[in-house]
Amino acid sequence: MRKLKRYFIFLISILLFCFIGYGAIWVGGSLVVDKEKLSLDGTTTIETTNGEIIGKLYNENRIYISIDEIPEHVKDAFVSIEDRRFYDHFGVDLKSVIRAVYKDILAMGKVEGASTLTQQLAKNLFLYNDKTWSRKAKEVMAAIYLEQQFTKDELLELYLNQLYFGKGVYGLETASHFFFSKSVSDLTFAEGAMLAGLAKAPNGYSPIDYPDKALKRRNIVLQSMEDAGKISHEVRLKEQSTALDLNLQKEKEEPWNDSYMDLVVKEAEEKYKLSLDDLETGGYRIVVNLDNNIQKVAYKKFQDSDYFPGNNDEVEGTFVMMEAKSGKIVATLGGRNYQFGNLDRVLVKRQPGSTFKPLAVYGPAMMKEDAYSAFTLIPDQQMDIHDYEVSNADDTYANITTVYDAIVQSKNTSAVWLLNEIGVDYSKTYLEKMGIQLDNDDKGLAIALGGLTRGVTPIQLMEGYSAFANEGKMVKSYTIDRIYDRYDKVVYEEESRKTKVFSPQVAWDMTKILSTTVKKGTGSAGEYKKALAGKTGSTEHPYVEGQTKDAWFVGYTPEYVSVLWMGYDQSDENHYLTGGSSYPTALTKSILTELDKENSLSKDFIKPSNVKDLPEPILLPEIENIRAELEFGGVSFVRGKISWNGSQDKRVVYRIYREKDGIDERVGEVTGKDEFYINFNLFHSNNYYVVPYDPLTKLEGVRSDTVNLSYLKPSREQRR
Repeated sequence: MRKLKRYFIFLISILLFCFIGYGAIWVGGSLVVDKEKLSLDGTTTIETTNGEIIGKLYNENRIYISIDEIPEHVKDAFVSIEDRRFYDHFGVDLKSVIRAVYKDILAMGKVEGASTLTQQLAKNLFLYNDKTWSRKAKEVMAAIYLEQQFTKDELLELYLNQLYFGKGVYGLETASHFFFSKSVSDLTFAEGAMLAGLAKAPNGYSPIDYPDKALKRRNIVLQSMEDAGKISHEVRLKEQSTALDLNLQKEKEEPWNDSYMDLVVKEAEEKYKLSLDDLETGGYRIVVNLDNNIQKVAYKKFQDSDYFPGNNDEVEGTFVMMEAKSGKIVATLGGRNYQFGNLDRVLVKRQPGSTFKPLAVYGPAMMKEDAYSAFTLIPDQQMDIHDYEVSNADDTYANITTVYDAIVQSKNTSAVWLLNEIGVDYSKTYLEKMGIQLDNDDKGLAIALGGLTRGVTPIQLMEGYSAFANEGKMVKSYTIDRIYDRYDKVVYEEESRKTKVFSPQVAWDMTKILSTTVKKGTGSAGEYKKALAGKTGSTEHPYVEGQTKDAWFVGYTPEYVSVLWMGYDQSDENHYLTGGSSYPTALTKSILTELDKENSLSKDFIKPSNVKDLPEPILLPEIENIRAELEFGGVSFVRGKISWNGSQDKRVVYRIYREKDGIDERVGEVTGKDEFYINFNLFHSNNYYVVPYDPLTKLEGVRSDTVNLSYLKPSREQRR
């Protein structure tokens, strides 16, 4: 009985010792395992909506792949060569350990490993690669702990995704693309075996640097697969007879995409709180709105120095374009030779010059429909308003002009006068609707001419003009369409966001006016034959008299809105433009012409059904060759006929006046005709003249010569 009791106590002691030992190993393993490192760094890919990858962001170049997407024969290759009893052990293969310990004792040092896949995973994720008993003990504890926390498939998935394959490539899926330009799911037996052979020594068995060693190692893997019963003898022989057949993935050199990637990264952080570090480790898939053709065309045009007038070759530029209706940014250039991480000029605030007039002055003014329209007459003369002196760029003045012509000819005086009339605060309410928040110091009339404390970005200008292109609704621009996490689940998705700023009527009127600006006004430089509306702008150089600091063109078609700026990053006596806004205007038209060749753009702007069309301005003629004659017969027996040479525009009204003492008498008018009949009266003055009249502006033009109706031969008196 006493002997049985001792055996029982011994057995309990052994069990207790094992329990304590296992507990110690488990606790030790939990201390070794860093759970944060179980989430492997993944490569974030940036791709277009049609699946074309334009860039990658990563610390470790890794595309994570699920175990379910890996073919059985590929998994078998790794297990067969690295840990044939992987599915049978608990993290440590005791048979292999005993053999390794025996050899280490004979060698009086650490010479042979006995690591299972789980141990390798623990070592690669949590430990250093030194051959010490301490490190080995930690590796064992971590492996046992991992086996208790994860299934075999989960461990194998982690193992295959964390492996380093050389050449900066991490993970099985990335390696498959790098060496064979295909996904793991498409790998042959031989290709899967070659990748499995790299696990032991990726640099030593590199198929690029040491193809013979790689081939030999691959064949060893295939033999191991046969020995493990994973493939038949015939399959092994067939696969061993094949060449390596590498199809190395060639990275495209597309420098034009760096600008777009930069904007994507900034948008991801601003909108979705994903920092660059998050992107370099998170393994996201970001689908963006880039149109690679537009981006490429713009980039190549930016390499043409003829479009960039500067006193030296450091002149810079930036370009951004979005879909007019959706706000999707289809192209952006942060500079002429932009590299990722450089100064992104589409986000730099600058004084916008006259491009600001439609946004800050004319659009808001025309919203006061009872007070201002396209053909409202406003002053055009040098003036001093509240100690702010203003003159036109060409120093010519019409004294009075229409809103229409003031925009087309970019009259500074008219814009400043009108801003003073509608009020700066009123103007700011519209700018704020467009997302343009001016500084507190921006409270003077200089706003009319884009004279701002800090200015606006090209993106802000583009979004502002989208209100004219989109029936009065400003569209918020965006590069990112949607974001997938590493498990291919949509985590963020963008939709078009619109804000009503102007009425559809004001937007249409402005489109018609800005179309004329491009054809006949300040935006007439260059050539583009399809529908285009736009506005130029420039700023004076602060240090070099008569030269330009910033040159702008903001334009839109029915499909796109774009902004193009050129200038220097610094303004001093050694950096100035030698040309003005005609250069960005011509460059924009050149880009559009190339785009039209690839995908035909709209010939005309289509008037919305809910607005009235805006007529073209009427150019009043100078009346020539006025004639007078008498005709006999008819009811009145004698009548006079006045005729003249006028305009081809049938909208012109001609007013006929008879001279008399005091105020001349208007005896009638005709529209679109070049003759007028008068009842002849022998007893009063029969001196007549004709004045053209514009029914849009309610203005009369220059009177004709005076002509006399008489029984004698008609005479013409040269009076004005």
